[in-house]
Amino acid sequence: MVSQNKVMRSFIGMGYHDTKTPTVILRNVLENPGWYTQYTPYQPEVSQGRLECLMNFQTMVADLTAMEMCNSSLLDESTAAAEAMAMIYGAASSKKKFFVDQRVHPQTLAVLETRAAGHGVTVVTGDYATFEPPADLCGALVQYPATDGSVQSYAGFADKLHAAGAKLACATDLLALTKLAPPGEWGADITVGTAQRFGVPFGYGGPHAGFLATSQTFARKMPGRIIGLSIDAMGKPAYRMAMQTREQHIRRDKATSNICTAQALLANISALYGMYHGPEGLKSIASHCQQSASLLLAGLSKLGCTPSPEPFFDTICVSPPAGMSVDEVLSFAVAEGLNLRKLSDKQITLACDETTSLADIEAVWRAFGKGSPPSFTADEILASAPAESAMPAVLTRQSDFMSHPIFSAHQSEHQMLRYIFKLSNKDISLVHCMIPLGSCTMKLNSTAEMMPVTWKEINGLHPFAPLDQAKGYAQLIQSLEEMLCEITGFPGMSLQPNSGATGEYAGLRAIRAYQEAKGEAERNVCLIPVSAHGTNPASAAMCGMRIVPIGCDADGNIDIADLKAKAEKHADKLSALMVTYPSTHGVFEETIVEICETIHENGGQVYMDGANMNAQVGLCGPGYFGADVCHLNLHKTFCIPHGGGGPGIGPIGVAEHLKPFIPSHPVIPMGGKETAFGTVAAAPWGSASILPISWMYCAMMGADGLRQATQTAILNANYMAARLSGHYKVLYTGKAGFCAHEFILDLREFKASSGVTEADVAKRLADYNFHAPTMSWPVAGTIMIEPTESEDKPELDRFCDSLIAIRAEIAQIEQGLMPRDDNLLKNAPHTAAVVMADEWNRPYSRTAAAYPLPSLRQAKFWPTTSRVNDTYGDRNLVCSCPPLEVFVEEEDAMSASL
Repeated sequence: MVSQNKVMRSFIGMGYHDTKTPTVILRNVLENPGWYTQYTPYQPEVSQGRLECLMNFQTMVADLTAMEMCNSSLLDESTAAAEAMAMIYGAASSKKKFFVDQRVHPQTLAVLETRAAGHGVTVVTGDYATFEPPADLCGALVQYPATDGSVQSYAGFADKLHAAGAKLACATDLLALTKLAPPGEWGADITVGTAQRFGVPFGYGGPHAGFLATSQTFARKMPGRIIGLSIDAMGKPAYRMAMQTREQHIRRDKATSNICTAQALLANISALYGMYHGPEGLKSIASHCQQSASLLLAGLSKLGCTPSPEPFFDTICVSPPAGMSVDEVLSFAVAEGLNLRKLSDKQITLACDETTSLADIEAVWRAFGKGSPPSFTADEILASAPAESAMPAVLTRQSDFMSHPIFSAHQSEHQMLRYIFKLSNKDISLVHCMIPLGSCTMKLNSTAEMMPVTWKEINGLHPFAPLDQAKGYAQLIQSLEEMLCEITGFPGMSLQPNSGATGEYAGLRAIRAYQEAKGEAERNVCLIPVSAHGTNPASAAMCGMRIVPIGCDADGNIDIADLKAKAEKHADKLSALMVTYPSTHGVFEETIVEICETIHENGGQVYMDGANMNAQVGLCGPGYFGADVCHLNLHKTFCIPHGGGGPGIGPIGVAEHLKPFIPSHPVIPMGGKETAFGTVAAAPWGSASILPISWMYCAMMGADGLRQATQTAILNANYMAARLSGHYKVLYTGKAGFCAHEFILDLREFKASSGVTEADVAKRLADYNFHAPTMSWPVAGTIMIEPTESEDKPELDRFCDSLIAIRAEIAQIEQGLMPRDDNLLKNAPHTAAVVMADEWNRPYSRTAAAYPLPSLRQAKFWPTTSRVNDTYGDRNLVCSCPPLEVFVEEEDAMSASL
């Protein structure tokens, strides 16, 4: 299929640039399951490697933008800009207007307009230079450098906005900021962008790591995850995810954002790229880009093109020579193997990057010369003109960046290789053990499925390349959509949403657009069970919906009487029900058809959360039993790896009546087009380069294999529940006594009997070489276990044996054989440094601490930190790389104790 794709030299730009992924990073991170099969680092004691790398990412971005802090990635530049707008509006919700400069990338404007509609915000566009802020303006967004390549001075505009009580967000380019005055120095309040050109291929649109950087003032309003520094139980520094109470799973409908999956794997690649090159290397790459653009422009000027008078970094804007149209130039460019950007009927932009060669530049000159070589040479131009375009002093960077030693210590391949493995050795991933996280479906990401991701025919296409150059992608996308439609029972599918939370949002917006088209815009009530994942109410709130909670019965099912009463009460305003199937309690709701019928009878639509689709594939499907829309998590059910917190894809399947309303795109026509509710991602098909993973999974498994996988996932969960039921209470089962593909163990009784909490059990599992199950969700004081179909019986037994052994350790406390405050669970996890220290004054042996089962002597994963102090980390917020002295002091103290 992908041999039909044509990989051209791209000068399109628009926030996407070709790049060189250092092979030491390509082979040892992007292609390494020790990195890409990790889970989001909710268990910091077994996640220190990726947490450190994400801290490096935050520091790098904060330095380049001159902002105080940065999050650890967002989905892409456009959605990051939408999050910035939401932050600004949330701080001044009485002001309902947001200004977007006309030089912002069109895909970003489209995503902003879509998101603004859900908040009831009006987006105003125009020229920042002449715009006067009205009294009801909350903020503005500018592009730096602009979409036409120009570098504008926004300092005066920032002052004007601040005087009017508004905030300024700036979408920027990290590589450009090695040369340009950073936004934090001229008045921007929030800076957003993408780190794509730091070593991450085009990928036909993704995945790439977006970012959002701002001041400490906005710290608790920032969306996404933030990595911070804390201390562990021994007082040594340790990384963790900071301020988690901001996140949607805690704040629910009051959350700043619904974001759950981010782009951790890609953020780590970009951080390592920045470290490998260092600040001087990045400046050298930036100089190459700027010099290439200057040389290109000088030649085009000789050919009769009219250049824009504005200063530029790596992107130039020209009008064609007399007698030549824009379309004619583009046609000659394609004949030369080049893609250029048509900015307007009279102007073309050309973006250079680190891969731009002299041969590429000469090919552009030939295209503008109607296929004929120019009468001049590059050497002649360089002999008579400066290598780089002049940049006004006010726009030139004077400040240092990336001065922390971490950014200058790994610039040989050996040192980078060792650093990469030093980090991955600190983290549990699927290369070590099963990761039995309920509702997360950590299944096998087979090597065969992963191989195409790094093929040039897959990752070498710009997302806005002409469609006739992406025929292989078109075939793959259509084929995958057809397979997913058959699996779910829906006639329509959109692959644009680049996370599960984005899929939720897209599904709800499609429902609201459909109802509005019917003249039922007043329908805004969303019924949500109290057991729902936190993204559900957060997504509904982002769509401007009023949330009405639905209770659950004693068996964990939706309370049908409560549902019917509230559906009837709100019938005139009922928009949707959000329901998860099987339920978040791990049980097949036997009343699911009745639930759907109840909502339809009262004028509403049924949105199904596809988080638990791994229990449905081949057996049943949301479109078959009455749902109107469902998002899928391709990074769960359909084998895209979690990457330590992303990437992910959250496509939506829709019923026939919702097909006209699925997402569209302003650059590449697709989806619902004119009737679509809007755009939810920067690229037309979101994170397109990882779609082959899911396609290969479905194609290789076939219908029978997919059905068997589902049956095996359910069998595995029930086998484990049966083995553990004699030691722990299984909280919910169906009428026949069975669970679905996951089950909940109730640990609440242990708090009274022994002082042991679910966190103690989770941390102790690390000593047994296991990542913890999902903690305290959907029921506080419990753990939820999902084994998936990928694990064989010996691995299931190894996990069961570990939990049974931990139950015996709890019994020792209950019987008074161990103190309630000083025991194997309260002190877990046990690091090698703790176990091998000269002094040992604990009431149990070192062997019990480190090798509670004999099998652990064959292969032992050692956590590198003791239990991390969450409270300390939030009270002493540090979100950039700490001075090396912090770790030197810790090493000195450790040496002194040995």
